Amino acid sequence: MAKVIAIVNQKGGVAKSTSCVNLGIGLVKKGYKVLAIDFDPQGSLTESLGYQNPDELEITVATILHCEMNGLELPEGYGILHHEEGMDILPANIELSGVEVSLVNVMSREYVLKQFIKTISPEYDYILIDNMPSLGMLTVNALAAADSVIIPVMAHYLPVKGLEQLMQTIYKVRKQINRKLQIDGILLTMVDRRTNFSKEIIELLHDNYGEYINIFKTAIPFSIRAAETSAEGVSIYKHDPKGRVAEAYKKLVEEVIGDGSERK
Repeated sequence: MAKVIAIVNQKGGVAKSTSCVNLGIGLVKKGYKVLAIDFDPQGSLTESLGYQNPDELEITVATILHCEMNGLELPEGYGILHHEEGMDILPANIELSGVEVSLVNVMSREYVLKQFIKTISPEYDYILIDNMPSLGMLTVNALAAADSVIIPVMAHYLPVKGLEQLMQTIYKVRKQINRKLQIDGILLTMVDRRTNFSKEIIELLHDNYGEYINIFKTAIPFSIRAAETSAEGVSIYKHDPKGRVAEAYKKLVEEVIGDGSERK
């Protein structure tokens, strides 16, 4: 069964989608089979993987959830796309916004995504869920379905300050809905270690959370080259394989796996 990791932060612009793409394809490079689920109506992950007009896609995660809510069986592999670098993707578009409204009236509404993931979990080693910048019902669905959470945080004051609300949501979901939910760690993104400000923010994060939440040793450096990958529809490994960001994501993959080993 796949390990399901939700990549979550209610703040936008913290490199959630970029981290999902590069963690996922990094795991593929280690020999694992990976599915990335775009769970954001903006379709950021979908666009980052080369599907520049997600609203034109006929089958998306919204289609899948509607089928689940109505008890309809799905053909194997329904709606799943295959990226050139080996990772599978379940895309999203604006239709997902309507699903969140529909979930309000559904029985066991927190578990709709989990029900779908159960059916495909045996096909994968890792399933990554890229969430919208919100703590609404879609994000609760992702947390209910997940084994663990990765929290990307930009090394700025406001994103760090907003962590407390996210932590409360995670702990509430763990207590009431998904007792096995764990936090893999906080991932610092877009870090510029040349500035004292970034250093102060990193220190603040360690002071406030370091005692009881893992903070990944790997921090993702700020890079224009990394920002360009979304337009190219490829990972940082393909766009700038020898750059600092590619090296950082390789190290993150090793931390997530636990020992850095390739799949046997």
